[in-house]
Amino acid sequence: MESEADAIIDLHVHSTASDGSLTPIEILRQAIQTGIKALALTDHDTIDGARELFYLPSLPIPILSGVEISVQVPEIFGVSGGCHLLGYGFSMDDPGISSALDDFQRIRMDRVPRILDRLETFGIHLSLEELQQRCPGGPAGRPHIASLMIEKGYARSIDEAFDRYLGTGKPAYIDKARMDARTAMTLIRNAGGVPVLAHPGLIKTRCAADTDRLIEWFRDNGLMGIEAWYPDHTAAQTDHYRALAVQNHLLVTGGTDFHGRIRPEITLGRGKGDFAVPYAFYQDIAATCQRLRQISRTNAL
Repeated sequence: MESEADAIIDLHVHSTASDGSLTPIEILRQAIQTGIKALALTDHDTIDGARELFYLPSLPIPILSGVEISVQVPEIFGVSGGCHLLGYGFSMDDPGISSALDDFQRIRMDRVPRILDRLETFGIHLSLEELQQRCPGGPAGRPHIASLMIEKGYARSIDEAFDRYLGTGKPAYIDKARMDARTAMTLIRNAGGVPVLAHPGLIKTRCAADTDRLIEWFRDNGLMGIEAWYPDHTAAQTDHYRALAVQNHLLVTGGTDFHGRIRPEITLGRGKGDFAVPYAFYQDIAATCQRLRQISRTNAL
């Protein structure tokens, strides 16, 4: 029998509710087949996918509520492209986070038509209608555009589409809206959840020391965890961010950032094949959320 110490989890997963290629139910089935013992759907700026799983009549494995919010931090840190903030264990019925994310999605919806307009100037003809057919579960994003470009012969790969047109600073790039980082952390915490900084090794600061200072700023403004386990982190980065979490009394989390066919090199639960997030990370988050709920109930008396 597999022990909890050997069990793997995945706390960073995207479905068709944002920019993944599999539906929430398809992801759950694959997780069960893969032997994953706990799961969190963390779609970009929406909890629609997570809600679909969370309210199933019965769950074969533990499911954490989850979201990944695009956030903006103070300019003094020199961050290019913003950051991503993961939220775990919050109440799906909290009106604050639901309303804020719905409003945020409406603001972001005009980004895709503007990208398509720019692509049109390069002779790349994509319609909004055929793009939306590729992601009926949620709003389209750049990975969906890149996939459609491949299908129609305008690019040979996702990487080529981004390198030539869609990547940051490229001809068809349109910067996306981002939520204030303090606001996002407050929304997650007010809903009883745990805000976690996603893949700090990918944050585009001027230097590694700036990233560490940014993590301290997040900590001082409500952060509760760091995603140290991430497929694109080096072993040295994983060790560094894990030590930084311990030093700053933050939770350690991890996930693959699975997108299905959008990122075919990443496997659910296993990343690039040799990746494994310890089950203890799920237990730590679940215990923290339970403690937060108890404090909230006590304060309400």
